[in-house]
Amino acid sequence: MEFTKVVRRRRMVRDYDPDRPVPPEVVEQLLDHAVRAPSAGFTQGWGFLVLETAVDRERFWAATSPVQDAGSRGRGRWLAGMRRAPLIVVPHANRAAYLDRYAEPDKGWTDRDEGRWPVPYWFVDTGFASLLMLLTAVDAGLGACFFGIPPQRVAPYRAVFGVPEGFAPVGAITIGYPAPDHRSPSLTRGRRPVEQVVHRGQWS
Repeated sequence: MEFTKVVRRRRMVRDYDPDRPVPPEVVEQLLDHAVRAPSAGFTQGWGFLVLETAVDRERFWAATSPVQDAGSRGRGRWLAGMRRAPLIVVPHANRAAYLDRYAEPDKGWTDRDEGRWPVPYWFVDTGFASLLMLLTAVDAGLGACFFGIPPQRVAPYRAVFGVPEGFAPVGAITIGYPAPDHRSPSLTRGRRPVEQVVHRGQWS
């Protein structure tokens, strides 16, 4: 698909066809593209948990969104659609990998001081990798949705899947063939035009 079309067609898909698994070659392509994301110092301080089996996906939803957390009817509908996704990928950021990398001789920040970082690039870079997966899904004719794991559910998630303490989940991505779903109420806000958000030469 032409890249411009991929970008314009990308949206968060919240309901999936449960009878159409993601082809294995597409799963591999998603991951291959993810690891081609840019990273500070070429640190590549990320890790991806891939959940393809029904058992693993159910373990994920039980740990991160138990029934008692479903809340409103809208939340329940969201969960019902998302739980039908045949593939979940959880991207993780490893802060220590970046502090270690920048303490190496060619960087020289041997004090490993986080204050040297203008922003936490371990999260930025893992976000880059996540976006590449979202775009790859569109290019393959699939849909995907990036969403957060509630803070109070991160510890149960870690325990269930044995995620090392140094790796922080930045969110999760459901992937699959889209089913008709409800338009997000947030979209009524409309897309802000370029002239409102782009400042050329000077902000004001």
